[in-house]
Amino acid sequence: MAYPGSFDHQSSTNPAQLTRPGQANSTGDARALYLKLFSGEMFKGFQTNTIARDLVMKRTLRGGSSMQFIYTGRTTAEYHTPGNSILGNDQGAPPVNEKTITCDDLLISSAFVYELDEVLSHYDLRSEISRKIGFALAEKYDRLIFRAIARGARAAHPITKANFVEPGGTQIRVGTGNASEAYDAAKLVTAFYDAAAAMDEKGVSQDGRVGVLNPRQYYALIQQVGDSGLVNRDVQGQSLQSGQGIVEIAGIKIYKSMNIPFFSNYGTKFGTASATNPGKTSPGNLGSFVEAAVEDAANDVTGINNEYGEETEFANSCGLIFQREAAGCVEAIGPQVQVTSGDVSVIYQGDVILGRLAMGADYLNPAACVELLAGAAPGSTGNAAF
Repeated sequence: MAYPGSFDHQSSTNPAQLTRPGQANSTGDARALYLKLFSGEMFKGFQTNTIARDLVMKRTLRGGSSMQFIYTGRTTAEYHTPGNSILGNDQGAPPVNEKTITCDDLLISSAFVYELDEVLSHYDLRSEISRKIGFALAEKYDRLIFRAIARGARAAHPITKANFVEPGGTQIRVGTGNASEAYDAAKLVTAFYDAAAAMDEKGVSQDGRVGVLNPRQYYALIQQVGDSGLVNRDVQGQSLQSGQGIVEIAGIKIYKSMNIPFFSNYGTKFGTASATNPGKTSPGNLGSFVEAAVEDAANDVTGINNEYGEETEFANSCGLIFQREAAGCVEAIGPQVQVTSGDVSVIYQGDVILGRLAMGADYLNPAACVELLAGAAPGSTGNAAF
């Protein structure tokens, strides 16, 4: 019953007529006008651990475009004959040779940040862009050094004087000839012991010996060495899982990296098993950077002044073992990030964030370089002694 002057309310059998403050003009999405809160999290691009710079011989280049490294071979000992003068070794030993590493052209990575975008944005991208630029340079750094070491494993020593020849590089097959054996932990362990013995036989120092594998190899290996007692229990657990050189086999500290040459790719390779493919199934949705191929002459960018090898040269490469004398790196400009300011910022109303690096790398002592191969026939990589 309605009374005079009263409102005619909806009966309880009809839905309430709500005011939706999130709608624009009372129509459409009921949440359209609500504020979108920033979670504080940014999903970042690919980040990879870079390790090679601290594992080889690094020198700073000043006042020149290249750096000379001198090799000295061995000499001999002989018994003195009474009455004979001593005038030095009659064969002119020890023999001497050189290796020159040239600085490549300036490597850069950059981004322009518009000032108005920064003012309007509710999150800070400048520091994150700087980090990503640094990662791009560091990734290139590792890849060039690892390629140089792989080439050193196939090379003879620069000292080649008759009767004074110094030992060259070493290639070791993982398994019996199948590419899939690159992931066989037991065969990897055997290969590490073979590599240690080879370096001992060639007179390579035990100090600074390391091995670098791809992530799947590393994780397969730590299960094997953990079960077999090859790893001290004190370093198991979180340290063992980190991949930062905790595991050691025959005194060789083992790292993992996505930047080593691996069956002509960097770090990993998926697909059907073949002589040049270990046959792992891709986890899917990888992104374009994961299976990046080693550069060859067809897609190399100008600016490289050292020889780092072609894609086809790494068709069966699946790991590296080396000592710090294996390669040298010369730096004219170390990895650094620069940001514009002053008049430039005024003219363009923003800043350029620039990362730069000037370096070059090559192998030094081939005896300190060991390349692991899988699926390769003897002699197929150019080393007849393999």
